[in-house]
Amino acid sequence: MASASIPVSEDHFLCSICVDVFVEPVATPCGHSYCKACIMRYWDTKDDCQCPMCAKTFDKRPDLSVNTFISGMVDQFRSSRSKEEYEAKTEAEVQQMIRERRAKIREVRRSVELSRKNAASVIAASVKVFTALASRIERSQAELMYNFTSITTGWRPTKDWTKVNVHQSALAGTLRTAVSQLEKTLGQDMKEMCSVELMGDVQQHEVDVTLDPDTAHSALILSEDGKQVRCLSRRQNLPDNSERFSPCANVLGRQSFSSGRFYYEVQVTGKTEWRLGVARESINRKGLNLLSPPGGYWIIMLRYGEQYKAAANPPVVLPVRELVQTVGVFVDYEEGLVSFYDVEARDHIYSFTGCSFTEKLYPFFSPGLHHGCRNSAPLIICPVDMDAELGERSTKRRRLAIELA
Repeated sequence: MASASIPVSEDHFLCSICVDVFVEPVATPCGHSYCKACIMRYWDTKDDCQCPMCAKTFDKRPDLSVNTFISGMVDQFRSSRSKEEYEAKTEAEVQQMIRERRAKIREVRRSVELSRKNAASVIAASVKVFTALASRIERSQAELMYNFTSITTGWRPTKDWTKVNVHQSALAGTLRTAVSQLEKTLGQDMKEMCSVELMGDVQQHEVDVTLDPDTAHSALILSEDGKQVRCLSRRQNLPDNSERFSPCANVLGRQSFSSGRFYYEVQVTGKTEWRLGVARESINRKGLNLLSPPGGYWIIMLRYGEQYKAAANPPVVLPVRELVQTVGVFVDYEEGLVSFYDVEARDHIYSFTGCSFTEKLYPFFSPGLHHGCRNSAPLIICPVDMDAELGERSTKRRRLAIELA
């Protein structure tokens, strides 16, 4: 016949002296149980050997032996309690994991919904762009045909054909002029569309970025607000912690990102050399690094005051016509996208696409070496002037609407 399991209260296994679970339980002749060490210390402080529970006095100190039955029960109780505590701890960990998974699912769902809305916005903007471009091309084609018709129908009948010259160069010149004008017009339209649609979408994801002094190379000095960094002509006496870059003059942002989209702007005015972008958390801070995606970096750079490059694999020379004053950096973690913009020109500079991000990303900054004051100007993390941008985009939208009407 199977025995029933009878729950036993924890109170049955507590010593009334130390009020804790028995250790080497012993029983007095009157039948009360205590820890062996507890009852011995108790009697050491008394003139008489007396039971703490019932106050019965013994003529001489009893010779107490450990009660193996109670001891076995205590061991079972301890084991049971440890199991219950472990199970409670495990249950709490499982519940925490469930909460974290649910939060992650909600985050992913929000990201997917934002991606859908963004895709719809991009498709609508693309349709508008191509409609505008098609309209431009049709008007240019009509103007070109009108010019050719004017040339070919402008001759008058004559009997003396020896004085009539047909200049092929005039026809070719008309074509070149028309194509050149079309190219210029389309370039302006594309630039305005980039400003109105693309920049408007990415700038709404602005984040507040500050520099992390614990990662800054010892030759770099940061402003008190953590928004500026420049290179000194000498090293400072700073602790060489594991996070600090050496020997490369780099610094990371304090903030890390492992999902979603983020955007920030950096002023690079007056500099002849700089590097900007993002880096993954596990990059090697010590020694020389491969500044490209395989090394954990997605950056662009200025060299020699005029040469712009994307640190791709292999590097890509960027066709930037004018010096960039402010660089916008945009990252879409889930899409694997890192894009750079010329903020003043409202133009796209370069994008790393198809990236696979599996760990935290940090904003990356390198102001370049001092070069005898030639490159002493700081990199400045600056806020996005949304009011000015909205006003400019509104004006451009109105102008485009008028032209497309």
